[in-house]
Amino acid sequence: MAGSTFGTIFRVSTWGESHGNGIGAVVDGCPAGLPLTEADIQAYLNRRKPGQSRFATPRKEDDTVEILSGVFEGRTTGTPISLLVRNTSQRSRDYSEIASYYRPGHADYTYDCKYGFRDYRGGGRSSGRETIGRVAAGAVAAKALTELGVTVSAYVKSIGPVEIDYKRFDLAETGQNPVSMPDPVAAQAAMEYLDECRAKQDSSGGVVECVIRGVPAGTGDPCFEKLNAKLAQAVCSIGAVKGFEIGDGFAAAKALGSENNDAFGLDTNGKIVKKSNHAGGILGGISDGSDIVLRAAFKPTPSISSTQQTVNRSGEEISVSVRGRHDPIIAPRAAVVVEAMAALSVLDAMLVGMSARMDRIRDFYRQTPPYSRE
Repeated sequence: MAGSTFGTIFRVSTWGESHGNGIGAVVDGCPAGLPLTEADIQAYLNRRKPGQSRFATPRKEDDTVEILSGVFEGRTTGTPISLLVRNTSQRSRDYSEIASYYRPGHADYTYDCKYGFRDYRGGGRSSGRETIGRVAAGAVAAKALTELGVTVSAYVKSIGPVEIDYKRFDLAETGQNPVSMPDPVAAQAAMEYLDECRAKQDSSGGVVECVIRGVPAGTGDPCFEKLNAKLAQAVCSIGAVKGFEIGDGFAAAKALGSENNDAFGLDTNGKIVKKSNHAGGILGGISDGSDIVLRAAFKPTPSISSTQQTVNRSGEEISVSVRGRHDPIIAPRAAVVVEAMAALSVLDAMLVGMSARMDRIRDFYRQTPPYSRE
């Protein structure tokens, strides 16, 4: 299967299925000397693991990560980092029925069209559980970015008709409620809305917003390798994402140039800065030093208990009610997945950018003595 590797220098390959023995990732290209422990990665995996509230699948998994290679005495060695999370709560019998038909909103039909064969147990590689490898690898990237003064934060901006109020914005609040919203009032309203959806045997969509701070101006490449294009690829590769935007995004199509342009000025230190950020931190595919702001729209969970119409593999139209353990909404657990993919994209772009200027290459090799541990 093609499409399971991401990145140019900081390269990640993910593997595993929802109901296989385990899921994981191999990270190649991570610089040596990065302090890294399983606890660093586990903190990210804990944010996406199931069974933590009534708004997540009741499938109980510890999602405990094991570092199999690439780390010695608490530091990366520069060799491939292999990460494993074992599946311990598979109930494949819940999915035996769907082997004969195509679930609405799922990849069952398209996988059959492409391969002529599919792993129907929870969706195999098309399952949301595939994101474990992304999050584990993204945690490594995020740890490296902190060493460079870059932070990546994602949270739920809206659920159904409920949207956060930036006047009440408190990022710490995202860890205090099960819907990962940085606004306690909106979080309460969203939970009430989701309870209504659950009572109707239905599900809801949502929007995740991500802010990347500290990326130096000049990161990213023009044309096909634009930073916003790489971020779009990374985020849109998450299974349930159906929309993506940077900065003002689609709202920019309704604005005037005089409204949408970001004026430049100087700060108190004489540094060039933008006076607004409609562009979302990227101009011409290259970071401009402002916060990079992106959003991802997640569709409602397609596995719902209410009756839906579909077709079976024999070509018969049938009615189905999907059984199994499913989230009534994807966005809250997916926020950390967006964060992970953003971290992978930005770190890779920064590593690629190290070779963009001859003066910086020359300075690096003149100042770094052989065998230095600095």
